[in-house]
Amino acid sequence: MTKRLMVVLAAIVAVLVPAAPALAHNPLVGAVPAKNATVTAAPAEVKLTFLEKLDPATTKLTVTGPDGAAVAEPVVTGKSVTVSFGTPLGNGKYTVAYQLTADDGDVIKSSYTFTVAVAQASPSAAASDAPIAAVSVVPAVTVAAPAAPSQDKGNGPWLGLAAGIGVLVLLGAGIFVFLRRRRTT
Repeated sequence: MTKRLMVVLAAIVAVLVPAAPALAHNPLVGAVPAKNATVTAAPAEVKLTFLEKLDPATTKLTVTGPDGAAVAEPVVTGKSVTVSFGTPLGNGKYTVAYQLTADDGDVIKSSYTFTVAVAQASPSAAASDAPIAAVSVVPAVTVAAPAAPSQDKGNGPWLGLAAGIGVLVLLGAGIFVFLRRRRTT
């Protein structure tokens, strides 16, 4: 009778306890400049922010200019990785490529582009002897909103905890019924 009860309890547990869902890897929650953005003022840095803390040893960020050359070295701080530029970026399309290692060892690679389009000052068509008023040019900045954080954070530990409690309750009920039947016979 004990083997039969154990088989029934194992079957109940197998049916009622679903497999744990795969939790998402460390997603990108913010990028400045944003993906596919066109900025009209050269950015001083590229900063990527992730949901979880980054490992400096396995996190890489490369910003490649229109000429194909890497622009600067990354610095990892907490959940962010940043590449700062010593000189202003010139006009053109830049590629931001990043790589990081998730807690489970999977390597995550992705990239996106942004464009720098700083307005160039144009020389006057005709020079004149008349005094010229000083004009101050202030570049307009187009800032795209950073990517919205993922709202799907998985079920986390709560689903596992609820399933574990459910299994313990069922197991306790099974043992209670088994012992009660045994006493009455």
